[in-house]
This record gives sequence, C-alpha cells and structure tokens, in this order.
Amino acid sequence: MALIDIRQSWINRTALLTALACAVAGSGFAQVIGGPDTKRVRPSGLEHVGIEQKLDDQVPLDLQFRDETGKTVKLGDYFHPGRPVVLNLVYYNCPMLCGEVLQGLTAAVKVIKFMPGKEFEVVTVSIDPREGPELAAAKKQTFMERLDRPGAEKGWHFLVGDKPQIDALANAIGWEYQYDPKTDQFAHAAGIVLVTPKGKIAQYYYGVEYSARDMRLGMVEASQNKIGTLADQVLLYCYHYDPRTGKYGAIITNIIRLSGVATVVILGGFLVIMFRRDHQDKGIGTGRA
Repeated sequence: MALIDIRQSWINRTALLTALACAVAGSGFAQVIGGPDTKRVRPSGLEHVGIEQKLDDQVPLDLQFRDETGKTVKLGDYFHPGRPVVLNLVYYNCPMLCGEVLQGLTAAVKVIKFMPGKEFEVVTVSIDPREGPELAAAKKQTFMERLDRPGAEKGWHFLVGDKPQIDALANAIGWEYQYDPKTDQFAHAAGIVLVTPKGKIAQYYYGVEYSARDMRLGMVEASQNKIGTLADQVLLYCYHYDPRTGKYGAIITNIIRLSGVATVVILGGFLVIMFRRDHQDKGIGTGRA
C-alpha cells in the first residue's frame, strides 16, 4: 500500500504541473499582444494628463507625507526587503474615477493570496494638497471594510502631503495630472504602479480593473522571486510582462519547451511505475515477497 501511495502522490504532482502548463498555454494563446496607440492627440484641457512610463527609474524614498493618523512619514518607511509596493495616486474627494481605481485595486487584492503588510505594501497618495489626514482615515476605513481582511490595514497606507512633495512623486513615476479651477477637480489618469523593494519602478497597470494574476506575477518578479510558489515560477517562465499593455503575455517558445519537458517526465514516470509493478507482480507469482 505504501508503494501505491507514493506512486499516486508522484502522479498527482506530475499531473498538477502538466495541468498548470496546459492552463498557461490555453490562456496565453487566447491573449492578444499589443497596446493602445500612445501617440494620440490629447483633447483640450487634458494636455498634461496621462502616464509616461519610467520603468527602472528610482522613486524618491525621502519624500515626506502624513499618514491617516496625521503622523509625518517618509515614503521609504513602507519599503522593506523582499516586499514590493503597489503605489497609486488619487484624491479622496474625487467624485468618481478615484473610487473606481481604489475599488478595482481592492478587488484584485481580495483575490491575491498575498497579505498586505506581509508579502507586499500598498501606498495610496492624494494629489490634492488641501486634503488632510481625516479624509485619508475615512477613505482607509471605507476600503478596509470592503477588503474585509483582518490585518490588511497594517499594509495599506493612505497619505496626504504638500504640493512640492506630491509633484515630486508624480514626476518620478510619470504621473501627469492637472487641476481644473472651473470644476474644482483634478484630471488624471487611471492606474497603479508596482515598485520594487528598493524603490525601482517595475510595472504599470492601466484602467480601473486589474488582473489578480498579472499583479501576483508582477509582485513575485518585483520581489526578486522571494515570495510566491513553484507554480508562480512556472507561470513567469511562460509569461512575459509587456509594458505596452501593462499585462503578461505568453511566450510561445517557453510554453512548448515546458510542455515537452512535462511530456517526457510523465512518460518516463509512467514507464518506471509500470516496470516496477510488473516486477512486483512477477515476484508475487513466483512466491517471492
């Protein structure tokens, strides 16, 4: 029975790896690689609104802000070894778009098994210098209730600051926005930025909905593979981040290689099991134990 259990365990593990490879291949082939036209002419009033990718640039970690409790903090306080940071710029009195961005981020974090404050950090910064810690605290409470993961509040930080600090951070990550005095609102892009534990810009995710799979893979990569599982490593082998789209796309050659290796492993394992089983049956038939 012990031999059968060992065989079954080995088969299960091999099958899991193969199924994962097939899932990667299936979803990968279905994706369309490409990106939006980045040379579109911006409409009037939005000339200075958008995202200029600055991949691998250093985020100034010495910038000072105030957190939701009113405490003065440095951006670098939230950067720890092996723990990437999800950074997003919004403003708390935003009538619509910022709430959608935060809701989309909350939904993705809910799906990702990683825990804010343990495997990664989230830093939300208001671009409106008129907003204070009380607004940040209210917004944090709202989204922590929606996230509904006890302990996550230790890893998601809502900050406010002065205009020079805000502008320095926005410029560093390529976040272009502008204030409209007629409506008393800010025009800005929608998205989030993934930063490495050392403060280097790793990836951009656009829009108001974010793929939990893409974010997880990005976190594993940005952490220099210090978090995640073997399955994450397999996925990273088969996928590659495309900065044009802010998504991971399939690398067909790597999928073929992995599928070939999986096939050889399965066939080889099957032959070994059959050989041992046949040898055992012969032993029983001849009266040998």
